[in-house]
Amino acid sequence: MAKKILITGATGLVGSALKKTLLAGGYQVNTLSRKPEGENAFRWDVYNQQIDAACLEGVDAVVHLAGEPVADKKWTDERKKQIIDSRVKSSALLFKTIKESKNHQIKAFISASAVGYYGDCGDEILTEESPNGFGFLAECCKLWEQAVDEGKKLSLRIVKLRTGIVLSKDGGALPQLDLPVRLFAGAAIGTGKQWTPWLHLDDMVAMYIEAIENLKMEGAFNACAPFPVTNKALTRAIAKQLHRPFWPVKVPKAAIELLMGERVEAVLMSSNTAAQKLLDAGFKFKFTRLEEALQAIYNSKT
Repeated sequence: MAKKILITGATGLVGSALKKTLLAGGYQVNTLSRKPEGENAFRWDVYNQQIDAACLEGVDAVVHLAGEPVADKKWTDERKKQIIDSRVKSSALLFKTIKESKNHQIKAFISASAVGYYGDCGDEILTEESPNGFGFLAECCKLWEQAVDEGKKLSLRIVKLRTGIVLSKDGGALPQLDLPVRLFAGAAIGTGKQWTPWLHLDDMVAMYIEAIENLKMEGAFNACAPFPVTNKALTRAIAKQLHRPFWPVKVPKAAIELLMGERVEAVLMSSNTAAQKLLDAGFKFKFTRLEEALQAIYNSKT
């Protein structure tokens, strides 16, 4: 079993939680970042294609989470290029370094991806066999996954986790989703009918560990709870947990577009994802129902 893991993007929401869980489970963990801090932390610079190759010493598997945030800044041409390059070029740099390392023992490369791969698909049920969609996010995910699949040429076991909204009060999308609710302005956005794949942070972390340990896992997996919900249902469930009103009005698309511009795609995309492949691989969810996940998050003392 893999006992030493290299994580990129280890300071992010998922990366920091994964690192903590792996260390608690007896794993050794190396990390790669632009500004390495602490033990077993190594430096890399994706845009200048520089990396400390010592990061690979003794490593059995790589978990690749690095990438510029998708929705935090306006989608200028330059920003779009950064979003794609941070994923594609980082994957290429890792594979180049693995290829040039004569003594590496890496067997698996597990990478983040996103449900954005499918584009906006309305009510269509999306499996891992569903085609790549249209729009910037779909194009980004396609290029991202193609870059990750290059690892097959190095005889690595490749796993791609197409992630939905990871729910945690420590970061990610939930604090942004629940802010208007806290301010007594909870309402569906757009039509409110768009499907929103979600999962609890604990399950996201567990999925990466499953992908490390389960040698039969290979290829793309929808990393989402078995029961996706609509935006309307998600907002209403948050309002219920926070004991705030949920208003029957909807925030019109035009108003969101005014605020976000082209990034509205990320907010209004409908992805009705199926988690069957993950379940068939033997993964057991801690949280399958949104209400249970939100209850655990909002009732947590930490």
